[in-house]
Amino acid sequence: MIDSEGTQLFHTTMPFTERLGVEVLEHGPEVVRSRLAWQEDLCTLGGVLHGGVLMSLADATAAVSAFLNLPEGAQGTTTVESKTNFLRAIRSGYAVATARPLHTGRRFIVVETEIHDDAGKLVAKTAQTQAVL
Repeated sequence: MIDSEGTQLFHTTMPFTERLGVEVLEHGPEVVRSRLAWQEDLCTLGGVLHGGVLMSLADATAAVSAFLNLPEGAQGTTTVESKTNFLRAIRSGYAVATARPLHTGRRFIVVETEIHDDAGKLVAKTAQTQAVL
């Protein structure tokens, strides 16, 4: 089921996510889940969803997770480091990203995001550090 409030949050704060077709499934301080449908125009040769698209999905999902865990008085975050390991390709269906905070400090927030395919298989894993603004 689509979380329309969460989807609006993504699209308002990061318009690029609307262009990609990102839909939010769940958003809160403990977990943020979003998904992106396989589309031919988002693929490399061979019909594989482009790694940059998956990284964009992970980055946006982690950014909202960090935002929802801001310390009092903070205004936002910005990504200062991101590392992604790609484990398998997506050639159809959805890429589903799940982000969870690992550390929520006053200066930095560290978020781990996993991307799974429709079969629930791990496609990519991202560790990201967000600076608190």
